[in-house]
Amino acid sequence: MAQALLGYHSEARWLRYANKHPPDMFPYLPQRPGCHRRLKAALPLLKRMIRELAMDSDFWTDTVWIADSAPVPCGMSRPTVQRSKMAGWAGYGYCASHARSFWGLRL
Repeated sequence: MAQALLGYHSEARWLRYANKHPPDMFPYLPQRPGCHRRLKAALPLLKRMIRELAMDSDFWTDTVWIADSAPVPCGMSRPTVQRSKMAGWAGYGYCASHARSFWGLRL
């Protein structure tokens, strides 16, 4: 939990930080393979805790969801668009963050 709250996305960087900064806070830290093995074993427990915390929030029963979608361009030229097998799913859109139109899908 401390790794996620402090913003460390890499196990190696987190272990380096935890070994240096608060040495008395963590009396025993496993090496990287052991840490990864324990994290994988604790995944169901972590998922359950995230779900319990989410259910306790006001947003759990909310009917309005805000979603951000990332564009995935499938083709740039007209001939590519015309012969693509994605023609049934993909469409034209505009990506404001890249200030360009695209033909593709939104995730």
